[in-house]
Amino acid sequence: HVQLVESGGGSVQAGGSLRLSCAVSGGYAYNRDCMGWFRQVPGQDREGVAAINSDGRTSYGDSVKGRFTISQDNAKNTLYLQMASLKVEDTAMYYCAASRGYIATSRRLVATAYNYWGQGTQVTVS
Repeated sequence: HVQLVESGGGSVQAGGSLRLSCAVSGGYAYNRDCMGWFRQVPGQDREGVAAINSDGRTSYGDSVKGRFTISQDNAKNTLYLQMASLKVEDTAMYYCAASRGYIATSRRLVATAYNYWGQGTQVTVS
């Protein structure tokens, strides 16, 4: 079955950068699906951060546009999230997600559109 494992989280000062990685295994089919990054703070809903679909088109949440970049390396079965100019409000648990099929553009930052989830990696900005 599909497994997603995030890494790269940690503590960083405001204005700094981090790169998150998500290793994908289990026969996931990049050529027909969508992958994304979400984040969640305790007591709040899971927020869509960025998504990338099978033809490389990307979507970003308004709060991270211009600061975060999503990318994927299909040869390495890895999804990335490059985060720059980090702010205290970016502090959250970050999750990698993958879909089993096509997701309409309007729903690519909606958590319920995704079928597979990683365990999360904590990002703390101070």
